[in-house]
Amino acid sequence: MRLRLFFSRAAIAALLFFPAALRAQDMLQGVDLSQPAYSQSEMSRADVEAALKAGKADFSGRSLNGLDLSGLDLSGANFRAARLNKARLSGARLDGAILDQAWLLQADLTGASLKGVHAFAAQMQKIRGDGADFSSARLAGDLSGASLRGATFDDANLSADMKNQSMGLMRAVLRSAILEGARFRRTNLMSADLRFIHAAGADFTWANLTNADASGSDLTGAIFSGATTKDLDLDSARIDAAAEMALRDARHLDRARRQ
Repeated sequence: MRLRLFFSRAAIAALLFFPAALRAQDMLQGVDLSQPAYSQSEMSRADVEAALKAGKADFSGRSLNGLDLSGLDLSGANFRAARLNKARLSGARLDGAILDQAWLLQADLTGASLKGVHAFAAQMQKIRGDGADFSSARLAGDLSGASLRGATFDDANLSADMKNQSMGLMRAVLRSAILEGARFRRTNLMSADLRFIHAAGADFTWANLTNADASGSDLTGAIFSGATTKDLDLDSARIDAAAEMALRDARHLDRARRQ
């Protein structure tokens, strides 16, 4: 009885003091990705091209899974809550597009232009975005396991949204992403989840890494000139000994592994 009472009180305490953490659970839990809404497309490429030609670039809530949209100019299109899982968007132009609450699991964005895109609470796990351009984008979605070699995030905002907490802490999650040679010049990465990223040779010049979590990450050869690194967590991260001065304000610097 006492044990059950203890856990009941613990559960109540969690709800009272950690509501955001509970709300911020993995959105994939309980979602059947085999359903047609997440695995099939209700439009063809010709349908999309016709809509664009007619000036009706609103695809909000539509299922476009697996569709080949490579090379299309989708600038400014509205994909809010659309489902583009495994869609092919390589070389496409999505500058200024809205991807809020969109699903792009395993989508191919290789070499795509996503300048100024707005992707709040987007599900972008395991996308292929090598060489993609996210300059000036607002990204507060899940990009865990993404391949983003040589991608550009200059002037982008990947920080936590401290004003809108209804869905829990919304921020860019790049856990285990491949970011070798990626560029984050002047990027806002405050409180971003960078755990276990592979970012050898990445450029963080003048980036804001305040309170970001890069524990367990490979940051060898990365550039931190002018970067703000206060409370950046480097527990078990791999760094260059020459970068210690630039990282002097980071947390757990003593636990980082030197090259």
